[in-house]
Amino acid sequence: MDLDPKTDLHFTRSLAVPRALVWECWTSPEHIPHFFVPRPHRVTACDIDLRVGGRFNTTFEVEGKEMQNNGVYLEVVPQEKLVFTDAYSEGWKPAPDPFMTAILILSDARDGGTTYTAIARHRNAETAETHKAMGFYDGWGTVVTQLEDYAKGLMK
Repeated sequence: MDLDPKTDLHFTRSLAVPRALVWECWTSPEHIPHFFVPRPHRVTACDIDLRVGGRFNTTFEVEGKEMQNNGVYLEVVPQEKLVFTDAYSEGWKPAPDPFMTAILILSDARDGGTTYTAIARHRNAETAETHKAMGFYDGWGTVVTQLEDYAKGLMK
C-alpha cells in the first residue's frame, strides 16, 4: 500500500494475541466499548453491520459530552484488513464534514501473535496535521494497548 506522508498517519505494533481474536474484537459490537477510545473516555453505543457498505456507528462520551460517529465499511477481508470511513453513513449518504478513513491491516506474528498496522488516511495535509496535533499517535497507541489487554483477558 502506498502511503502519503502528507495525508497518512500510521504505525505498526506486535500484539501478543492471535489475529483471529483481534479481528473478533474489532468486528463485534460487544467488544468495541472495551478498547475503542482512550480511557477515561468511553463508548456508550456501537452498531455494526460488517459488510462493504454496512454501518460502523459508535457513540462516545468525552468529558461529559456525547459524540456520534457514523461511518461505513469500505473493505472487509476477514482477519486481514478492515477499512472504514466517516465520509459516508449507511446507504452511501455523504457526510457533511468527513475526517478520515481508517485502515487496519492484520497479519500473523511470531509466537501466535498479531502484526497490527493502523493507518488514518485524510483528505488533505491540513486534516492530517490536525489529527496528529490532536494526539493521533498517543490516542491510537493507547487504543491498541487497551485492545491487547482486553483481548488477553478473553484468552483466559
